[in-house]
Amino acid sequence: MGKLTIGCFASLVGSVSLDFAVKLSDAAVKKGHKVDLWVSGNATMLSKKGQKAFKDYSHLAKTLTELFATGNFQATACEACAEARGYHKDDTMEGWKRHSMDWYLASCFSADRVLHIGGD
Repeated sequence: MGKLTIGCFASLVGSVSLDFAVKLSDAAVKKGHKVDLWVSGNATMLSKKGQKAFKDYSHLAKTLTELFATGNFQATACEACAEARGYHKDDTMEGWKRHSMDWYLASCFSADRVLHIGGD
């Protein structure tokens, strides 16, 4: 099986890019692939701990926890994007990494396939 790197550059409210990126990650891991998920911009909020599930509102924390447990998935938030939005390393959900863009570029270089999602 191969390695897939997904870069999610989600925009403001109403974007389905982040949901799609997580669902795609889940499907790829279930098929036996390794997945590196990079989130930047507003998508970094996915890595913030203390999220609350609401009825009829996207909540991806459970799916991410299950993905981390497989050992074939890693997710990294853009550190600068997170800091710009006012949350720090101590606020980051367990399992998540925070790095600069060079992590994403290195992951792309070592991947079999790369998908850039969003950026609108």
